Amino acid sequence: MSLIQWFMEPLSFPFMRTALLTALIVALICAVLSCYLVLKGWSLMGDAVSHAVLPGIVLAFLLGLPLMLGAFISGLCCALGVGYLKENSRLKEDTVMGVVFAGMFALGLVLFVEVETDQHLMHILFGNLLGVSREELWQTALISALVFTVIILKRRDFLLFCFDAGHARVAGLSPKLLYYGLLVMLALTIITAMQVVGVILVVAMLISPGITAYLLTNRFESMMLIAVLTSLTSALAGTLLSYHLNADIGPSIVLLQAGFFILALFYNKRRKPPRAPALEKERISGAAER
Repeated sequence: MSLIQWFMEPLSFPFMRTALLTALIVALICAVLSCYLVLKGWSLMGDAVSHAVLPGIVLAFLLGLPLMLGAFISGLCCALGVGYLKENSRLKEDTVMGVVFAGMFALGLVLFVEVETDQHLMHILFGNLLGVSREELWQTALISALVFTVIILKRRDFLLFCFDAGHARVAGLSPKLLYYGLLVMLALTIITAMQVVGVILVVAMLISPGITAYLLTNRFESMMLIAVLTSLTSALAGTLLSYHLNADIGPSIVLLQAGFFILALFYNKRRKPPRAPALEKERISGAAER
């Protein structure tokens, strides 16, 4: 089999073309957002919100509402709840996130077991990319376009907030508004990525591209470009490999992203001097202010 045949054979099936297009859309928006999450140190926040969507999905099914709507409301409640508890208690943010996401995920599991439904739990936990319909593809595209537009328009404000909230306040920005705005973008991104890799692996798509790029460059613009390239490459190659290897698409994409991270880690170790924190802070702050 030639390389062209290897590439084109999976795309001869309509469901594979839909799956690939969905994976690429989600990979793009996850890569862009991951750069901000890595700078902000919100890896656990992504994990918390992704697990917290489960009870919303079950309740939406019971009420006959779109599952995406239930997932978004549930994830948003988790994100806003974490923000409120952090601001109104002495608890640290990671402690609050651990309690909230574990509790909401457990609630979702209890509801799912108790409710009679033909929805398969594995599809929710690990994604069902091959079962994405045209309607779901359009929903994913619209949500991703909305998130992408907001992030691009406010990219400098979000960058300054993620790196130094105090500096953002001095610059005349509202850290609280940016904080909750980023949480809303995170919740919207998670419900789109959930179709690709499910609630278990979604945090990998939200973190791997950004942390891989962070190891390779000191400039935020380059970081975002590298994150997008590695994420899109993983989505494309993972989808095609899953067809030829008869494997699940979501885990295949995540494994390739992990591979890119390992390569970046080894490359970073072999570079001469490590990045200078002071210089990095100056570059990122300067990029945000421009």
